[in-house]
Amino acid sequence: MALDDDIRVLAGLALFEGFAQEQLRLLAFGAENISVAADRLIYAEGDSADCAFVVTSGTVKLVHGTGDTAVELQTLGSNTLLGELALIADTSRPTSAVAATDVELIRLNRRLFRRILEEYPELAALLHSRISAELQELVARIAQLADRFED
Repeated sequence: MALDDDIRVLAGLALFEGFAQEQLRLLAFGAENISVAADRLIYAEGDSADCAFVVTSGTVKLVHGTGDTAVELQTLGSNTLLGELALIADTSRPTSAVAATDVELIRLNRRLFRRILEEYPELAALLHSRISAELQELVARIAQLADRFED
């Protein structure tokens, strides 16, 4: 994929709302384009996560568990961001990601993402407020579910 195409894809993702063209260009320039054949593992559950992936074409299955206990949780298509938490925190993969079809991915490196946030503190503040709002929404949804189980 050409650099301008990568920038367009990144600009369409919610995580990068508010990023200026130059910031997206830096992110795309440091990214790696990867092709993964159908039925191949992209990453395994429990692996250390140091990057995120953007699906630019094809579909990816998220799977929990292995072998007979494996459960397919979700199938994701183009313009989907996988593992965004890995861009900002040391974490491990909560699921495995497997190419359901031939897949094209953009691999986004945590080190570069953090450097961009250091150089542009307004982006860090924007992400902080966005993540805080999403966390509050998640807590509210969990509280609603908890009410159902208390009876």
